[in-house]
Amino acid sequence: MRNALIGLLAIAAFGALPARAADVAAGKAKATEICAGCHGENGISQMENIPSLAGQLDQYVQWQLVYFRAGSRKNEQMQPIVEQLDNEDIRNLGAYFASLTPSAGAKDDDPDLSAKGKQAAAGRRCASCHTDSYAGTKAVARIAGQREEYLVKALHDYKSGARSGGGQAAMADVAYPLSDEEITALAHYLAHL
Repeated sequence: MRNALIGLLAIAAFGALPARAADVAAGKAKATEICAGCHGENGISQMENIPSLAGQLDQYVQWQLVYFRAGSRKNEQMQPIVEQLDNEDIRNLGAYFASLTPSAGAKDDDPDLSAKGKQAAAGRRCASCHTDSYAGTKAVARIAGQREEYLVKALHDYKSGARSGGGQAAMADVAYPLSDEEITALAHYLAHL
């Protein structure tokens, strides 16, 4: 009995007990309260340069919120919001946004530009991290169907070094050699998937 009690205390002390499951309903309530104004109802952004979060991967959302909260990823609008979040809120928000259906890419109005973007994606090996469908995996972002102007901004921020937190080193390496024309084409291609 004594050994079992010591074992339980050791597990609790070292965090080996599984974390509570995320609460999607609590995540929805928190998202409605603090996220929907910019990221849109049901995670589909209608605001320029604001990403849609619907269908974004749970781990990716959680890590980005942690980077914002820690100050390693900077954004004037996000900073005061994430300062209010505790770990449970972050876990719940990640689960909530991952549970939503991502926006479908808009009908491609410039197939020639998409073809150039597809070439840029292959040349920079985007699928090696973001998967062949660009739906992302684990802590790597879903970029398929993302807002086009947001993708342009994100690629320019990675290229200039303005964006940090997460895969910054890998993304800076990918984005730095891209021309403005390639960035435009790549963003167009991904937004229309």
